[in-house]
Amino acid sequence: MRQVNSVSWGSRVLNLGSRLLIAGVLSFLPLRATAAELAEIEARGHLTIAVKDNLRPLGFEDAQGNLKGFEIDLARRLAQEIVGDPNAVRLQPVMNRDRLDVVLIGEVDLTIAHVSQTSARSRLVTFSPHYYLNRIALVTKDPNLNVLSEVKQGKIAVLNQSSAIAEVRFRLPQAQLIGVNSYQEALSLLEAGEAVAFAGDETVLAGWIQDYPQYNLLSERMGGEALAVVMPKGLQYSPLHQLVNETIRQLKQSGWLQQKAEEWGLSYQ
Repeated sequence: MRQVNSVSWGSRVLNLGSRLLIAGVLSFLPLRATAAELAEIEARGHLTIAVKDNLRPLGFEDAQGNLKGFEIDLARRLAQEIVGDPNAVRLQPVMNRDRLDVVLIGEVDLTIAHVSQTSARSRLVTFSPHYYLNRIALVTKDPNLNVLSEVKQGKIAVLNQSSAIAEVRFRLPQAQLIGVNSYQEALSLLEAGEAVAFAGDETVLAGWIQDYPQYNLLSERMGGEALAVVMPKGLQYSPLHQLVNETIRQLKQSGWLQQKAEEWGLSYQ
């Protein structure tokens, strides 16, 4: 009985400490009254959307410094639907760690930046229906490898602590997994012949084979994480939620999302 009380008291202390930590972090965030509601966005005549600028083919800078990519096309299409002009959007490059924060503090209206929808994130922000199902793919330099069964006993590089590890172990239990800390380290292993394939996000690997055409993606995919538009949470944002959600649904039904994904070298499901 004493041990149970001790655990319960420890849990209370831990919960209190977590609340204080969150409050402390939020106190250092830049202050803005609230994120913009739909009426304010329409009145100002443009959207501000956080995007990636270093993640081909989702969002990246071309040789002229212009932002391009699947998510950039989606951002412009949302601007067309919300304010009537695909060019009436300010694209703000964002680091991964700031993708939710910039919406929370009202620095941007939306984030479209390779954000997977999770239950933990859904407590902080509102997500649209997913616009892309990001699955795990395998890339290889061996032209004789085309399907998973052909690498079932080979050495496969995986990012340490990534979701790919569980998926590869389930689908290829006899494969030997080699942990790496970056995509560049995985590339080095493949180039040295120390691994026959690398398992990672399909969206990232699609950009990889565009930069390194001597590589190819195996035809099969594993798992899947829903990429969705990040919106501010709250009833006052319901008109914005409804418009964004309906636009995503229409873009799915019309085939626009599939067409754009395939234009950027992504498979679509």
